[in-house]
Amino acid sequence: MLAAMSASPLTSRSPGDACARSSGDACPGALRLHRADDGALARIRIPGGVLTPRQADALGKAAERFGDGELHLTSRGNVQLRGLTPDCGAELAGLLDEAGLLPSERHERVRNVVASPLSGLDGLGSVDVGPWLTGLDRLLCESAGATALSGRFLFALDDGRGDVDALGADLTLLGHDDGDALLRVGHVDEVLRLPAAEGPRAALTAAEAFLDSARETGAWRVKDLPDADAAALPAEVLRRLRRTGTTVTTGRRPRPLEVLPPAHGPVVGGHRESALSVGVPLGRLVPAQWRLLLSGAGKLRLTPWRGIVVTGIGPGRTEGLSAGLAEAGLITGPGSPWAGVGACIGRPGCAKSLADVRTEAGAAVGPAGRLPVYWSGCERRCGHPHGEWIDVVATPGGHRISHVRGDLATATTTVRDDPAALAAAVATARGART
Repeated sequence: MLAAMSASPLTSRSPGDACARSSGDACPGALRLHRADDGALARIRIPGGVLTPRQADALGKAAERFGDGELHLTSRGNVQLRGLTPDCGAELAGLLDEAGLLPSERHERVRNVVASPLSGLDGLGSVDVGPWLTGLDRLLCESAGATALSGRFLFALDDGRGDVDALGADLTLLGHDDGDALLRVGHVDEVLRLPAAEGPRAALTAAEAFLDSARETGAWRVKDLPDADAAALPAEVLRRLRRTGTTVTTGRRPRPLEVLPPAHGPVVGGHRESALSVGVPLGRLVPAQWRLLLSGAGKLRLTPWRGIVVTGIGPGRTEGLSAGLAEAGLITGPGSPWAGVGACIGRPGCAKSLADVRTEAGAAVGPAGRLPVYWSGCERRCGHPHGEWIDVVATPGGHRISHVRGDLATATTTVRDDPAALAAAVATARGART
């Protein structure tokens, strides 16, 4: 049964979007486990999504030794381990620390950094963000003040192509064609222009300015600041940077609304190494898939779209690795019906979920659609995408299907107790053009 609905602002929030610090920061980490219905949960921050073979191997061993064996990719390029035994905390921390995944116990939950996953691989972009990534992570871990950032605060390092700039980070560093860096504070179109080498320190300076502004309001993120404080923040960052002697000018660069994840398949245009962009259905990797990914990799780059870029593939091995990964159920080329399909954990892992949305998403998979679709078990929409997408939310009255663009949701239909009608409605919404 279908019921029509009207356009409305997308006002519901996920747990990561709380307006103020009315309670302590409850974001899970590697050292602070979260109790879920399927056991304890650990969230391991992977700045830029970059994993060495040793680190990737340690994560796989941790999942099998302490949890359900699977690795769950997040919308920030991090990894969650689920189904953990409640008493595994010390052993898990020791394993991660030995692999170099916990450079600072005090900072492990604030190392939220996404980066352009193809930077330096395909010849596109204005700058290789690798040095920014290592520099920013080092500065964060050296800063005592940075420990006050919430586990929800997000940095983005965009090589100029605009991919992670579209994700709505709190602070975004962008490459510029002339070699400079642009710093975006919040979601405004105005940016600060400065020497590229100063980018990581400028981002930390901006984060410190945010913390000072948020001290009275208790805001978790830049978007949670009162309007007047948010509007004044870029000017305050500019003042602080100039006070340190940094050469800074102001400019304008509109933030892109269209999110463009890497195409699945071999990465073309690179000159230094072979790479393969792989999609992971629902962001869920079983041990055999993880081991296969590691078999041909120099490093892995986890993407904010629950995918993986395999780098450093040996000569002549790309085609064979691609075929093996596809046979294992991963996406290694165009046209996959799973491309763009995402879902929260749903039942039975989450007590707040009203439905087993992962099973429902699998049952509704059809031809590849123009728009991504995300299935949520409740109004919190944990891990939902950004930009333009189809929002499927389980409600007490059925599944509500909305077309989301920016902050506006055009609610098209509600489907009640009819799996075939639900699949058809989702397929129609994903193919809709406006």
